[in-house]
Amino acid sequence: MLRFVAGAVGVGLMGFGAWLLFGAGTVRDPSDVVVWLAGAVVLHDGVIAPLVIAVGFLLAALPARGALRAGLVVCGALTLIALPPLLRPGAPTNPSALPLDYLRNWLLTLGVVAALTAAALLLPRAARTVSGWPERRRVRRAEKARAAEAEKADAEKT
Repeated sequence: MLRFVAGAVGVGLMGFGAWLLFGAGTVRDPSDVVVWLAGAVVLHDGVIAPLVIAVGFLLAALPARGALRAGLVVCGALTLIALPPLLRPGAPTNPSALPLDYLRNWLLTLGVVAALTAAALLLPRAARTVSGWPERRRVRRAEKARAAEAEKADAEKT
């Protein structure tokens, strides 16, 4: 039932979007929309999806692939959001519409994401090394193994 309701809401929203696009007179030439949609499909299926799959295969062999994947997903989302102002040719007709240096800010944001991803990868390892956590874990495991052997030996004696 929930799927049916969600599907009906989705179809209704698509119809409303189509009405806004074509019925409200906001599109002068509907073929422009068709070309844009076809370009989006080609770009996704021909470039983005194969690139994501290839990177996923490369990351699958790494031990810390979760943090790397998260960083790459965030960078990809930031890039998609930043593309329209980055690719817009020339200066805007209204200088207050895009008053910032979007290329610089996008690169700074990607740098922050890369730094946070590196911190997520390196800081836990450094903390474990500094605190001696691996050594304490090894000692505890050895003590448990000795205790289990002693218990087994006591059980065999009785």
